[in-house]
Amino acid sequence: MPSLALARWCASNGWPVHPLAPGRKTPAANCRDCKDRHHAPKACPCLPAGRPCHGFHAGTTNMQRIEKWWTDSPRSGVGVACGPASLVVIDIDAHSAPVPDRSRLLPGIPIHESVNLAGLASGFDTIALLSAFRQQLNPADDESTLRVRTPSGGLHVWYHNPDPGTRFRSSAGSSPKVALAWQVDVRAEGGYIIAPTTRTAHGSYSAVGTARMPAPLPSWLAAELMRTGHVVTPPPPREPSPFFPRARQGRRPKAAHRVLDPLVAEVAQCAATAEGAGFTEKLNRAAFTAGGLASAGHLEERAVRELLTAAADEARPWQASRNAKIITDGLAAGAARPLHLEGRS
Repeated sequence: MPSLALARWCASNGWPVHPLAPGRKTPAANCRDCKDRHHAPKACPCLPAGRPCHGFHAGTTNMQRIEKWWTDSPRSGVGVACGPASLVVIDIDAHSAPVPDRSRLLPGIPIHESVNLAGLASGFDTIALLSAFRQQLNPADDESTLRVRTPSGGLHVWYHNPDPGTRFRSSAGSSPKVALAWQVDVRAEGGYIIAPTTRTAHGSYSAVGTARMPAPLPSWLAAELMRTGHVVTPPPPREPSPFFPRARQGRRPKAAHRVLDPLVAEVAQCAATAEGAGFTEKLNRAAFTAGGLASAGHLEERAVRELLTAAADEARPWQASRNAKIITDGLAAGAARPLHLEGRS
């Protein structure tokens, strides 16, 4: 299916779409201005102007925008923003990776030593193990819903969330904090999924079986997502902002951004690595620096908080509350040590 026709079909189902880089499974690159200066997607002038920027944040069902985007770049693939589409996709991986200790295969479920795990090698095995433990149909075998084979041999199992009052967050199966099963990712709020028939340099995303639409999310899977911490909860009330005195003179926002933006970029780049990227340390360093710059009067506290929050939530969308605490603590610590920029040009 041509990309434009596929994008139209997705939008007609109420699924917001955004372009993927031609031949790749990642979103199209941000515009030059957005690459050079990090800012919250909500504050980006590209989106209201109808330009695709910030990946799944650009997702739309507006047919005029869709026509323009894929007419301008007909080779672009099609991504679907899962949260606004009320989609929960179980992403079963078949990557070659060392098998972790049995305590990490099914988070929160102890696997007795008497259970023979010989031959376990991928997410297909762990999702089958979870399904057998709950005595439920394995999602990989669920012929009632849309299933899509990936070029790497994995499987995307699409479900529709029938309860709009309960939102689920995305997660990586390798995460030690929020995960459904080892090598089983979840694509939901804060994530996107590649539309079936999209072709990349490594192959096509091909529908399996006869179902072409997502079935309602099974209640047992919804319960498992709740048990494993996938429910998006409203953020707690913000703690009072640290006191930032207003500088009477010497305000230098451009110089301040030259100091802060590389640190924020390091935080955003952690999105490419689920763990082991030093995320907490990088976010704390960026927040501490932002607090010092704001305390010295070079930047507004509200603006830097939004900037840090956008980068942190893009990199670790499943821990928004923790991100907010790291940012608040870092800003408060930095506020106690104003960062002056004398001698910087």
